Amino acid sequence: MAVSREVRSFQRRLLTAFGNETDSDLLKFNQLKFRKKFLRFGKSRIHDWGLFAMEAIGSDEMVIEYVGQSIRPVIADLREIQYEKIGIGSSYLFRIDTESIIDATKCGNLARFINHSCNPNCYAKIISVETQKKIVIYSKQPIACGEEITYDYKFPIEEEKIVCLCGAAQCKGTLN
Repeated sequence: MAVSREVRSFQRRLLTAFGNETDSDLLKFNQLKFRKKFLRFGKSRIHDWGLFAMEAIGSDEMVIEYVGQSIRPVIADLREIQYEKIGIGSSYLFRIDTESIIDATKCGNLARFINHSCNPNCYAKIISVETQKKIVIYSKQPIACGEEITYDYKFPIEEEKIVCLCGAAQCKGTLN
């Protein structure tokens, strides 16, 4: 996808406005909208489906935004029970803060297919764009074409453990 002259000009004006802070999350997020990464979902060796890079991705680049419906924790708890009752094996609930959770189970994008790894090649970061908080997945290191995108889910420690299937040499054994 070619970037138009107007878009490049707009990006230069943003760079000038930000001064030396060219690594700001807002600028990176803006660039992600103009230049999406080529990703695909497919069968994963970790768990069911996964998300894979279809192009080389450099270190510390925005890979994809995790999108879905923003809901309150009480609604997330109810949905989790409902999803289990109707046989949805995986729910895609991502906590932003104490008041907001993104539910990508039924209305998310490809980011919901990113699997957990104890040795991930990406990390999730919450950024603020204007007044809205967004979840963005960044690369921790260079990612090769065809490599599966992973991040550490950082689930809270609970008594009932969820077995980790990442297969990493330093696997912790559980997600929580």
